[in-house]
Amino acid sequence: MNLLSYLKQYFGYSSFRKGQEETVMSLINSQDTLAMLPTGTGKSLCFQLPAYVLDVRVVIVSPLISLMQDQVEQMKSRGEKKVVALNSFLSTEQKSKVLEVLHQYKFIFLSPEMLSNENVIRALQLLEIGLFVVDEAHCISQWGYDFRPDYLKLGDVREKLDFPLTLALTATATEKVRKDIKLRLRIEEGNEVISSVNRPNINMQVVHCENHVIKMSKLEELVSQLKPPGIIYFSSKKLAEQAAQHLSKENLLISHYHGGMEQEQRILIQQQFINGQLDVICATSAFGMGINKENVRYVIHFHMPGDLESYVQEIGRAGRDGEQSCSILLYGEGDEAIHTHLMDFELPGNSSIDLLFDYKQSIKDYNEIKKKELMTERMQQLGLNEIHIRLIDSLLHQFKDSNNQRGKIQGYLNERRTNKVAKLLNIQGWIKDKNCRRQNLFEYFNEEPQLSQQSCCDNCGHLIPESLWLGNELLYEKRDSFKGWELELEKLLLEKRSHEK
Repeated sequence: MNLLSYLKQYFGYSSFRKGQEETVMSLINSQDTLAMLPTGTGKSLCFQLPAYVLDVRVVIVSPLISLMQDQVEQMKSRGEKKVVALNSFLSTEQKSKVLEVLHQYKFIFLSPEMLSNENVIRALQLLEIGLFVVDEAHCISQWGYDFRPDYLKLGDVREKLDFPLTLALTATATEKVRKDIKLRLRIEEGNEVISSVNRPNINMQVVHCENHVIKMSKLEELVSQLKPPGIIYFSSKKLAEQAAQHLSKENLLISHYHGGMEQEQRILIQQQFINGQLDVICATSAFGMGINKENVRYVIHFHMPGDLESYVQEIGRAGRDGEQSCSILLYGEGDEAIHTHLMDFELPGNSSIDLLFDYKQSIKDYNEIKKKELMTERMQQLGLNEIHIRLIDSLLHQFKDSNNQRGKIQGYLNERRTNKVAKLLNIQGWIKDKNCRRQNLFEYFNEEPQLSQQSCCDNCGHLIPESLWLGNELLYEKRDSFKGWELELEKLLLEKRSHEK
C-alpha cells in the first residue's frame, strides 16, 4: 500500500512526521494502538488518514470542548463535511437533531460526559464504528497528570460498542501510565508507538526568585524583551487575570484564559491567539490542548507545574515549527504549597467519605434512583465540590460489587494523594538539581540518554538564545481586528442564549 499517495491526496503532504506512519500502519493492520507523539506532530492525522484509507466511521473522545471545536473547524476548512461534535456547546434540541442523523457523519467527536448518556450510546450502537479514538488518553489513568473520572468509563463504552478498533493518543506518559491506559481501555495486547519526550529546539531555564514581587518583576522584564507569541502559565485563575492586566502594553496584546470563563469567550480567545490577534496569553493549564499554533516562541511558568509530565506537555506548545524557542520556569521557595491546596480541591478527604457512608447506610432501604438522589444531596451538604462528586460517583460505580466499598474508595483516594505528592517531589527535585535538565527528563521517562546539544539548559551554562530577544526591534502595531473582539463575543453569547430559549 502506498500511504504517501493517500497522504498527498487527502492532506497535501509529501512526507510523514515522526510516529505518524507507524501509527497509521498499525491501525490499517487492525491493531489496537497506543501512540505517544510529541505535541504539534499532527496526532489528528493518525486517525483521519486511516478513516479515508479504510473508508470507516470514526468516533473521537476528546476532553475539551475548545479542542474539539478547533479540530472540527479545521476538518471543515479542508472540505470534510461529514464531521460533527456532540458536546454541551449544543442546545438540547440541537443534540437531538444530531442524534437523529448521526449515521450521516463519518467523524463523530464526543466529550466523555456525553458517553454517560444512554441515548447517545444507543445511537452509536446502531452504527458501524470502524475506529474508536481516545484523545489525550493519559486522562484515563489514575497515575496520569490530568486524570478525569469520566474517562474511566471508556472501557465499558468500548464493550457496549462491541470493542471497535481503538487508538489511544497522548503527548506525554510514563511507562506506568501507558500500561494503565491500555488496561483501562482493554487493549493490553495493542501496539505502542512511542516517541521521545525531547524537544531539542526548546532551551530550558529555571530562574530562582526570592519572593513574589521579584518574580512578578522578572516576568514583566521577560515579556517586554522576548519575541512573541508567548504563553504564561499560572496555577491561579485570579493571578492569570491580574497578570494579563498588569503586563498589557500599548503595542503588546495580552489576554487571559482559564476554565472559569464562559465557554464562548474561551473559544474566542483561543482563536484570536491562533490567528495572531493576541501576542501573549496568561493562562491556567486549561489552555493548550489542541492549540494549533506553530510559532509560539516561549512558554513561561509563573507557578511550577504539579509534575514533570505537565511540564513537558506545556513547554511542548513552543516551537512546533522547529525554530528555536525557550521555556522559563520562575521558581520561588514554597511554590509547592499551591499544589498541596489543589490536591484537597481535587480529592475528598477520608472524613468526608466516612460521613457519606454513614449516611448511605441510613438510606439503604430506598430504591436505587432515590438513593442516588439523596447521596448527591448529602455530598453537596458536606461541602464537596463538583469534582469531588463526579469522582465519588465514579468510584461508587467502580467498587459497587466490593464487600468493603468504603475501604476500597478510601484506599484509592489515599493512593492517588500519595502519587500526587511523589510527582510533586519529583519536579521539585528536578528544579533544584544541578545536572543537565534534559538528561534528567530522559531518566524520569525511562529514555536512553542522548548526546548533549547546543542551547540546552541553564545547568549546562546555556542562556536564552539571542535570536529570541527583541533587542532594538519594535513590536508590530496593534491589529485593528482586535478592537472588535468584545462585539464578536457578545454576538456569540446572544446566539447561544437564543438557542437555549
